[in-house]
Parts: sequence; structure tokens; C-alpha cells
Amino acid sequence: MIALDAMGGDLAPAATVEGALRAHRERGLEVMLVGDEERIRAELRRLGAGASELGIRHATQVVEMGEHPGQALRKKKDSSLRVCFDLCKSGDAEGLVSAGNSGAVLAGGLFVLGRLDHVDRPCISGSLPSLGGAGRTVLVDMGANVNCTPLQIAQFALMGEVYCRHIFGVAKPRVGLVANGEEEGKGTDLTRAAAAALRKPASGIDFKGYVEGKDIFSGDYDVIATDGFTGNVLLKTAEGAVWAFGQLLKRQIKSSAVASAGALLMRSSLDYVKKRVDYEEIGGAPLLGVRGVAFISHGRSSSYAILNALSSAQAFAAQHMEDELTAAAKRAEQLFAT
Repeated sequence: MIALDAMGGDLAPAATVEGALRAHRERGLEVMLVGDEERIRAELRRLGAGASELGIRHATQVVEMGEHPGQALRKKKDSSLRVCFDLCKSGDAEGLVSAGNSGAVLAGGLFVLGRLDHVDRPCISGSLPSLGGAGRTVLVDMGANVNCTPLQIAQFALMGEVYCRHIFGVAKPRVGLVANGEEEGKGTDLTRAAAAALRKPASGIDFKGYVEGKDIFSGDYDVIATDGFTGNVLLKTAEGAVWAFGQLLKRQIKSSAVASAGALLMRSSLDYVKKRVDYEEIGGAPLLGVRGVAFISHGRSSSYAILNALSSAQAFAAQHMEDELTAAAKRAEQLFAT
């Protein structure tokens, strides 16, 4: 069972409840809706759901987007997000999904679930569209850690490699670090130290070196590691570029009858491209390096994004990666000890 923060997100609880109901009906997932029971039941009635289709755990408080993450999670013990974490901690839920305050989700991962052994800092592992066979490239970190050490970057890379193998089915992921050029002398003291460690045979990964911005979407890399500041900028830039391209395409299609007719003929191809680049197809990004499964969804997540986030959380939980993630973090420590 996956616990869903029903009050988290700009479109909650309408989008969260509908996404949970779709996940149950379309994919057979067991979901526990956590939040204001009266509002949740009102949404279920609106959607024509039976009284017992989804479980509900009442929570009287909400962690708002503008609140200090750590303080809110500590003070609001009966918030929908904190109750989700408590359900995971107790073993009553296999994982959780929230489109609410992402900083609070990170704080919950650290202070409620706790870090895996040897993990210096957990990271957010998301994905970007790619021309490669898997169609996605794993990006770590996507915003959890702004100031990083070389060890942390190396751990992100090794944990991202584990995630890529299990979730995207890539047998031997190609791993790179973001830098301003391909040559070994490029980058910063941080990237050079992390790259030197990852080049060692003991890393156990297929490390391909530095990744320039122009190669992020090329399909030449399956995992790309960086600090959370750079990773978040990359993510938001990619989202903005995809949106802008889509708007330009729509304008061009509407500009003439010929273009509109051509778009109709290409509809299946355009739909395929949209699915490859739409973040809602993945739905959420997991925290790697915590004891449990915690997924962060976009604050503007629709019901479809919530549906996919719940599916992703269930798939992640089914892989039982904790031992491998722990081993990856320990291996990174050893790279800096030799």
C-alpha cells in the first residue's frame, strides 16, 4: 500500500484523490489517502467512488508550501505529510507520494525515515527525456543538496546507477558528471575530485567522464550526476524548453490550414513525442539514500501525474534496492579512502 499526501499540491485534494482512484481502478494499486477526511470523502462522492474503494487516514493539519520544511514537519505532527511518513516508518505503508512542500519531504526522509548506512546525504533522483533506448536519462541530484562534497557527488552517481538498472532496465548504465567541457581538466575542484574517484576501476561503473550541456539529452548517457543547484537548474530549464517548444509548435500548426492538416496526419507521432518529454509520464522523483520509499511530485501535478507517481512508487518499493544502495554508498567512501 502507498500512502498519498492528499492535501499536498496546488490542485489538491481534487487532483490527488482522482489520481489515487485512477491508480486503484486502472492499475490495481492499494492507496491510503491521508488528509482532511471530510474533504477527501467529498471528492470521492464527486467522482462516484464507493465508500470502501480507497482507505482514508484523517489528518488535521497541512504543511503549506511557504512554511519552513523542518520546523513544519516537527511542529505539525498531525499533518497529512507527517502522517504519511509515520505510516512508512511503522511499516503500514510501503512508500509515500507527495506533491506538497518538497523541502518537507526531504526533511521527512532525513528525520523520520533516516539515512541508509554510509549515505552522506540523500538525493533526489529524477529523469530527463533522452534520445537513448530507454527514452529517459537519470539525473541526480535534482535539488536536495545545493552545496556538495566530491564524496556526495560520487555517491549520487553510484546510487543513480543502481536506480537506473532496476527501474529503467539498463544492464550497464553509462554514467557522467555535468561539466563545462569534455576534457579532464575542465570543471571545478568539486567535479574534478569526484570524476577522479569515479574513474577508478573500483567504482564498478561504466564512467564516461564529463557531460556538456549540449549532450544531456543525446542518449549517450544513462545517468548524469551533479550537485543539487545545477541539477535543479537543468530540470527547470528542460521543463521550460519543452513548454516553449510546445507553444511554438501549436502556434505554427494554427497558422494555416495546411499546417493543421499536416498535424492531423502526424497526430500519432506528435502524441508519441509528447509522452517522451512530458514529466507527468513519470509523475514523481524518489529520494535515494533513505530507509524507505518517498516520492516527490511536481506542485502542479494533475490527476494523471499523481497516477503515475503512485505507480512509480509501487514499482520502486517492489525492487527492494536498499541493500544495493547502501553498498553503492559504501563503495564511494572506499574510493576516497584509497
